[in-house]
Amino acid sequence: MFYQKAKRNVQCMLCPHKCILHEGKIGLCGVRQNLGGKIKCRVIGKVSGYAFDFIEKKPLYHFFPGKKILSVGSYGCNLRCNFCQNWQISLGCTIGNIADDLKLTNEIINDACSNSENIGVAYTYNEPTVWFEFMHEITMAAKSKGLKNVMVSNGFINESPLVKLLEVIDAFNIDLKAFTDSFYVEMAGGKLDPVLKSLKMIKQSNKHLEITNLLIPRKNDNIEDFADMVNWIANELGEDTVLHISRYFPNYKQLLPTTNEDALIKMHEIARKKLNYVYLGNIRIADYANTSCPNCDKKLIIRNGYQVEFSKDFNNGVCGNCGTIVLKPNHIR
Repeated sequence: MFYQKAKRNVQCMLCPHKCILHEGKIGLCGVRQNLGGKIKCRVIGKVSGYAFDFIEKKPLYHFFPGKKILSVGSYGCNLRCNFCQNWQISLGCTIGNIADDLKLTNEIINDACSNSENIGVAYTYNEPTVWFEFMHEITMAAKSKGLKNVMVSNGFINESPLVKLLEVIDAFNIDLKAFTDSFYVEMAGGKLDPVLKSLKMIKQSNKHLEITNLLIPRKNDNIEDFADMVNWIANELGEDTVLHISRYFPNYKQLLPTTNEDALIKMHEIARKKLNYVYLGNIRIADYANTSCPNCDKKLIIRNGYQVEFSKDFNNGVCGNCGTIVLKPNHIR
């Protein structure tokens, strides 16, 4: 899916890189290859990660909190983040380290239906965009069984494939890595603008959207840039957009020190001036993972790790104290 002829080559049209591939050549993602004048994905059915996770782990805090979701990952990525936490499966796509074990779509759907606490399937661990065809096949089968589809993504995808996904994906967590193009070029091998376009398309489609920003010291922790990002989210996507500010730990090629707790708290304060729901991730400080009513500040959902407890004041997504809608009723079960 999503390629075109380019003279004697083919051009992949899945993401903004638009790789032009000679016969046998593999794209920047490491998994999409020109074979016989057609784009073939090398990892169809090949799974690197497969587990029932708490939905909060994606992270999604306002989409069926406390429930489980079957998480499926494969190999490859269309960005080159030098701080990648899953680089072994995202960036190390050689023939030798891609597992031969296959998961068929019907097997995945049967497993998803076998757990009464499970709400659906999450496409995660590596960048699901690059195994688009396999993901899309699973989403269609999941939808036919009444399961929810969740995509955890970098948002670096072209408009046409995203439109196709918007027909079947119910909730997104998009990694907005920074709010400067220079960061995307230097640290991730991409560009900012396509990600912003994806965020606006998801918002306009009325799909559930949460955003994660990994805060890296001296790279994307400039206060003015962060404030610009928060203002953009509030103005373009709405003040109820959920933002997760996540703590960075050194990994892959990036050896900068771990994000300071005080820096995370400072950014939380800045974001809360514009956004109603802001959380801190990869850190355990009381209250920063809890959901409170933005109107009366009543604590409604208490999180301890991935364990979730609902307050007696929380009534089917509504604050029982003041009547403010905090979660959509169809996002609770």
